[in-house]
Amino acid sequence: MTLHLPNQRSQHWKDALPGLLNQESSAPVELDCGEWSLNCSDWQQLLQLLNTMGRQLRWIRSRNPLTVVSAAALGLDAHLEGNCEPTAAGSDEPDGLLIHQGTLRSGDHLQCDGDVLIYGDVNPGARVSAGGDVMVWGRLRGIAHAGCHGSTTARIVALHLRPVQLRISTAVARGPEDQPLDGLTEQARLDQGAIVIEPAETRRFR
Repeated sequence: MTLHLPNQRSQHWKDALPGLLNQESSAPVELDCGEWSLNCSDWQQLLQLLNTMGRQLRWIRSRNPLTVVSAAALGLDAHLEGNCEPTAAGSDEPDGLLIHQGTLRSGDHLQCDGDVLIYGDVNPGARVSAGGDVMVWGRLRGIAHAGCHGSTTARIVALHLRPVQLRISTAVARGPEDQPLDGLTEQARLDQGAIVIEPAETRRFR
């Protein structure tokens, strides 16, 4: 059976999960995370809890792209459920989520007005531009521009964040040259007008 994490407004998943596991048999766990935003550290805590209780995790599904990206960074079998609807006309928020499956190769340019989630790599010579967040379930080695219409809260998130160039709103930066740590999902965001790179934070997806 599939275990469903509780609504975020009712109970924290860390408090609810032990009770949910005690109600089920010893079969491998199929976990529906709903809209919870879980980073790599959260997943490591969750896996440790499952291991303590002698349970195995078979697969995950979620409506939060960052949860899926973080799970994939740890090699978990994660699936994204689309529930992102376009925002209402006249809203200050960018439009809904565009999901692109496949690698962007040199010369390709993917553009969208809202958030974009890429299942694949962004190779050197390829570009991706989004009015909202840019999320890459793979290696980002080309050029990424988040908040291309002026949003200063947009982010760039990737399993392997080593692009040629990063742009957020009007700010521009070169990608880092050192290699990322294994299993660490990173993000780029604006901090006082400058682009900073750090471990991806948790936040509820719009």
